[in-house]
Amino acid sequence: MSYFSPGALRDHWFRIGRLEVGSTMLVVLAVAASWVAWVVAGGGAWIQLTALWPQAVLDGQVWRLVTWPLANALGLWPLLGLFFFWYFGTDLEQQVGKDRMLRLLMGIWFSLTALTMLLGVLLPFGSQALAGISQVQFVLLLLWIAEYPNRPFFFNIPAWVVGAVLVGLNVLQMLAYRDVVGLLALLGSFVLVAFVARRVGLLSSYDWIPGRANRPQKRRQDRVAKEQAKRAQQRAADDAKLDALLDQISAKGMDSLSASQRRELMRLRNRR
Repeated sequence: MSYFSPGALRDHWFRIGRLEVGSTMLVVLAVAASWVAWVVAGGGAWIQLTALWPQAVLDGQVWRLVTWPLANALGLWPLLGLFFFWYFGTDLEQQVGKDRMLRLLMGIWFSLTALTMLLGVLLPFGSQALAGISQVQFVLLLLWIAEYPNRPFFFNIPAWVVGAVLVGLNVLQMLAYRDVVGLLALLGSFVLVAFVARRVGLLSSYDWIPGRANRPQKRRQDRVAKEQAKRAQQRAADDAKLDALLDQISAKGMDSLSASQRRELMRLRNRR
């Protein structure tokens, strides 16, 4: 996948040595810390303590609303999934910045949490648990695909084809197991996350999604226009100074320039 090479972020929260910690990297570090906790707590005990079960929350265990993304077990596939989360999340963060990326991640968490609780209350017979970062990773990957549907993926397959296959497989599995709750949660999360993504400046090409995706683009256009106007103003001022110096040289010769005027002439020549 040579189409993207993660580099320096446009902005970040802080550094750890040479590591720039933006919003995506914050989540990566939190998941890594949860693996340590999983080992220390003896595996399953950590998952039991942090996963989100709607009935447990209704019984007063409200911390589960926040801790379920940390209910992670260490393994090869979770490690690979976290790598892709960093890979595609960093790409999106380079586009929208750390603040909007944090709002996007919070929106994904809120959407999944709210849907799980709502369905757990309305359909308690089929309520499911939320445990670990994998569902957030899946939603973020699909969001990246929706943002860049024609980018080449594995073996140069367009990203939208990969996304369609992933969603199709999930839907077929849920239909096979008659998992109505899971299917409703999946579809509902797509809708809510699309609204959130639109509000932070993503999915701007999908006009049918309500939101204000054009505002960040307009702000960028305004910023570029101001920078261009500033450069044009600077160039006009340089031209006026250069014309004055050249007129002096033409009328009185090069020796008529003072030391400061000669330095000014060199600066103007270098800028041009």
